[in-house]
Amino acid sequence: VRHAIWIRGNGERWTADASQAPEDAVVQGAIAACREALGEAAVGELAGLPVRAVRAGIRFCHGSPISDVRSFPPEPSPDDADLLGDATEPRLVFGHTHLPFARRTAGGVELVNPGSVGMPFDGDPRAAYALLREDGGVEHRRVAYDHEASARELQERFSGAAWTDTVARRITTARF
Repeated sequence: VRHAIWIRGNGERWTADASQAPEDAVVQGAIAACREALGEAAVGELAGLPVRAVRAGIRFCHGSPISDVRSFPPEPSPDDADLLGDATEPRLVFGHTHLPFARRTAGGVELVNPGSVGMPFDGDPRAAYALLREDGGVEHRRVAYDHEASARELQERFSGAAWTDTVARRITTARF
């Protein structure tokens, strides 16, 4: 039996406290819609999720071990060591950038970003996820879904909200 690992990211944090989010109409509009759709109890529960989890020597976090909004790029970066913070695990699974990739840091830590199921930003609108295989390998996968219908449903459900055009465009183009 496999168990899901739930962690908190910037979206859950911002939905619980919009004052921590950027003063951006798209972000603030989406936060308000999420708060209303989820209700206070669910918003509180999601905000209370742990910011990290370690299972079988693998660290899971949203952006990086030091931040839920600062994250690793697909290519090696001088910021890699700083972003690792105090992490000592040989593998780190994270997200935030919505870009699926796997690579190693100069220090040998394997970085795995599974991408995004609902809004990947690599130009491929299919849902992106990754499997961590029992043999230690990583398998990135894509699944086609009707992303255009999802974008339309978003615009219809939140009709008239200015933020929906931007988010719908991101869903259909798979670009930020």
